[in-house]
Amino acid sequence: MMTSTERMQDIRQGALGNRLGRETKREGNASQGLPAAAKIPTESMRSVKQELDAVRREQAKLQQAIYEAAQIQRKLCAPRELAWGEFEIAGEIFPVRHLSGDFFKVLELGSALGLTVGDIAGKGLSAGIWQAHLMGLIRRSARRHSDPAAAVAEVNAELCQDQDEPPIAALFFARLDPQENELVYCNAGLPAPLLLRRNKTVERLEKGGPMLGALQKAAYDSGSVRLNPGDMLLAYSDGVTECRNCEDEEFEMERLSAAVNAVGGASANQVLFSTLGAVLDFADACPPEDDLTLLVIRRREGTMIERLRSHSKDLSAPHRGPTSVVRPTKAERRGNHSK
Repeated sequence: MMTSTERMQDIRQGALGNRLGRETKREGNASQGLPAAAKIPTESMRSVKQELDAVRREQAKLQQAIYEAAQIQRKLCAPRELAWGEFEIAGEIFPVRHLSGDFFKVLELGSALGLTVGDIAGKGLSAGIWQAHLMGLIRRSARRHSDPAAAVAEVNAELCQDQDEPPIAALFFARLDPQENELVYCNAGLPAPLLLRRNKTVERLEKGGPMLGALQKAAYDSGSVRLNPGDMLLAYSDGVTECRNCEDEEFEMERLSAAVNAVGGASANQVLFSTLGAVLDFADACPPEDDLTLLVIRRREGTMIERLRSHSKDLSAPHRGPTSVVRPTKAERRGNHSK
């Protein structure tokens, strides 16, 4: 779906193109039978061409600005891949047009890790602007409240306050405790994330409350689950399960579970792209109508010794994966050389 700004640019360019076509036809009729030297564009045609060129330059600048905004949006959702103690985390957004109304975010919250997936109603520039505001509210509330339900309730109240028409948004927010391997969560209107156990059983994370922006004093609840070695959590936007093929069939949750189980034992990053690939293969020639967002959290398998070795390498602190390497500072490098 085009934004209103892009739509107006296309309408204006189309109108100028039609005017230029009429002027060209008029000149052709007027110049019949005249020598070639007399077939010179009139001032009217030149004026229309100049105006059309100006519109095309404006459109190119607009497209460049939207592209740059989309890159900023992707940076706000970073890191895309993360190794954190015994856990692997990978996320990706597949926008249907430029800016996305979907987002995900991984936050360091002291000894815990905050995990967020959101879906703002609408697309384009307005959704992109609201996204940055909403992510700021989540970051602040997540640091003030250890209970995800309290954090989500505060975000909802802030979003509704002093807003004539606040955006409607679905949100899943969770805190992951690496000591207890416990995930405490609140799901505000997003499709229930799936917890796929190592033994192939599936649990749905449904506790929470209504979507954000609907009721200022909405009540929210928290739920909790324990992540065992080999367990995997999938949080996703409705664009994944509601993606349709050319026969108007939806991908649905059963196909999502099957796609993940088909690559059981793979890394979070491999599961992420294999699952998104399965969704797009299902859609085939029918382009998705909504943004696709997926966040995968996997607790590594292995023996206790292997997990302790992995834990010591990761130092129990979040660090970026291969796509986002954190380099040591000069002071750290000097300290290492002095040892």
